[in-house]
Amino acid sequence: MRKIKKTTRKYILASIASISCFVTLAGTSTAGELTDQEETKRPILIQGPMPIEAEEFASRLKDVEVEESGSTFEFYTGTVDDYPVIVSKTGKGMENTAAATAVAILKYNPAAIINQGTSGGHDPDLNVFDIVLGERTVNIGSMKTGDRAEGEGIVATDWKPMDVMASEGSAGEDPNAEKARYYDADPDLLAAARKVKGSYTKGKIVEGTIGSADLWNNEVDRINWFHENYGTSVEEMESASSAMISKAYDVPFLAIRILSNNKTNNGAYNSETAAANQEYVYEVVREYISFLKSK
Repeated sequence: MRKIKKTTRKYILASIASISCFVTLAGTSTAGELTDQEETKRPILIQGPMPIEAEEFASRLKDVEVEESGSTFEFYTGTVDDYPVIVSKTGKGMENTAAATAVAILKYNPAAIINQGTSGGHDPDLNVFDIVLGERTVNIGSMKTGDRAEGEGIVATDWKPMDVMASEGSAGEDPNAEKARYYDADPDLLAAARKVKGSYTKGKIVEGTIGSADLWNNEVDRINWFHENYGTSVEEMESASSAMISKAYDVPFLAIRILSNNKTNNGAYNSETAAANQEYVYEVVREYISFLKSK
């Protein structure tokens, strides 16, 4: 893989206006307007937080070039079945992923985004190597604590969801701000994932709720609390932030997460799950490309 460009954070901030202009012009060509064929060539963006969750997919691309943005974000540009696909190594966490998603949307104008990688199980019926198609994603780390005076203790199970997108005022001014916000999967991406479920043989594939937060839950009682109150199948640290930015820019989105461990049933961590998930996501992308070409 050949590095062709390095962009610093300073450059990103200085050039954000020009990038936005580029995206605005993405719907036009030098001749004036895109042909129908050119319009279908908007790339599909595949996200993975860490190298282990991104580089297996990137190795499957043809004609790969690597672009860097800042010290964290890497974009592997190439093709799958003669269609443009970009693999984004976002870095771990909600902030990194939100930033990487915004940069990618402004820079590449993707047709769709799939956030994929490993996760910890919340559902005792799921095992290591099982895959969850994110029928919906939710931020399980945005919360409002109870009103307690000094010495009255900490009761985490009394904490309420805090939807930062509910209003532009204080969270206390809008009753909807104390409801969890769920981001639904794009139906066409979800349909593509369903069609190729038979290609995956290392575990079962289910549809469920993916919870995301900048926290790592190892307390089984806390995990069970999220499972019961948010309906979470798994938890990780990225998908909900990508879903939020994708929705803001009206980009189709789907999260696909494999269980690398599950404390609710003593499922031990297995690093090979990251590659297994990328193998399946590759088949999802091929199916979605066929769908785009048939439109």
